[in-house]
Amino acid sequence: MKPNSKYFEKIRIRPDRKPEADAHAPRCQWDGCDQPGLHRAPVGRHREGEYFRFCFEHVRQYNKNYNYFSGLKDSEIARFQKEALTGHRPTWKVGSIGSGRPAADFAPFRSGHAAYYRRLGDPFNLFGGERAETRNAHVRRLRPLEAKALETLGLDAKATGADIKARYKTLVKRHHPDANGGDRGSEARLREVLQAYRLLKQAGFC
Repeated sequence: MKPNSKYFEKIRIRPDRKPEADAHAPRCQWDGCDQPGLHRAPVGRHREGEYFRFCFEHVRQYNKNYNYFSGLKDSEIARFQKEALTGHRPTWKVGSIGSGRPAADFAPFRSGHAAYYRRLGDPFNLFGGERAETRNAHVRRLRPLEAKALETLGLDAKATGADIKARYKTLVKRHHPDANGGDRGSEARLREVLQAYRLLKQAGFC
């Protein structure tokens, strides 16, 4: 670019506004200092959000000697640092409620599509353990409709998913019209079996 280029005419130099800013800036709060206080420094603990105004030299000196924990015991400092890891918010142990009691297990009360996740345990017995439905059969809490559905199939609360499926197949074969020479006398019983099995399946029993 040539020194006499037309582009030089469009270049504007921003004026130095530092003297003007210094004139309107508050005075340094250091004793005996009359320089502009352009730099902030925290007041201290329990006065968060409040600042002193110092000049550059005095803010450096102030920060060098600043100690937020001044006057606190070592135990109080350690507790503050530990609570700072969680933002000074209350915490609970994993798998527990605020009172320290174990978290409630809502798996037995799931129904519909939520029951799908309950059946994902170890379907192929890869880890050598029994199915969750077998382990928890003796503690299963039944809803009224679930208890009635099991009763319709002639089973109790300890029945496993395999037991339910086996009984369902047996009853369907027994009461299906094709197995009775076309006799529709047991259609009502077959309908009850179908509805009971459908309810248990949606609730995650099988």
